Amino acid sequence: MKCSKNTMLLYAVTNSKLVSKLPLIEQVELALKGGITCLQLREKELDEASFLAEAIEIKKMCEKYHVPFIINDNVNVAIKCGADGVHVGQSDMEVSEVRKLVGDNMIIGVSAHTVQEAKLAEAGGADYLGVGAIYQTTTKQDATYVSLNELKRICNSVKIPVVAIGGMDRNTISKLSGTGVDGVAMVSAIFAADDIEQECKKLLRLSKDMVTDLER
Repeated sequence: MKCSKNTMLLYAVTNSKLVSKLPLIEQVELALKGGITCLQLREKELDEASFLAEAIEIKKMCEKYHVPFIINDNVNVAIKCGADGVHVGQSDMEVSEVRKLVGDNMIIGVSAHTVQEAKLAEAGGADYLGVGAIYQTTTKQDATYVSLNELKRICNSVKIPVVAIGGMDRNTISKLSGTGVDGVAMVSAIFAADDIEQECKKLLRLSKDMVTDLER
């Protein structure tokens, strides 16, 4: 499965720390029904065996809805479960090394905070960039913040798709107009919603409108 700009429109990132009455797999299916265009499984505290078991289950769900399935950080789990891709941060393995391990067909996403990081990631073989945090977020306590001006410079400096993350919700999506970004990545705005499916439908419409505004 290849990465395109449409993949970035509504990029959901799981967070098992969010309190929910539903198991994660059910939350994910509601998000898929609501129209998310990509799903990243993020597990910082599970042991590798548990992470892999969860990944295999959620991958099947993503296949059912034909949505790319990305593993956060753990290249081994991504390979073992047959994920569509893996996302790595600046403190993780070099993207060129990740590419050697996963081959040409797996999507690689890289976190970037500056134009220099973005260019290096693209040159190393990244398929898309996750840029942020754009706004204040409680999901990542050590987040590095990126201004809208820097986001715009990053988008203008690379040819691969760019997704904005950090403090993204229905009130902040429109503020990205004019930056050149291809979509939004969300954690709490999706998985802490009272009605995940309906919220995703609203968020997807807002993201499409924002991207359409950029193209006019």
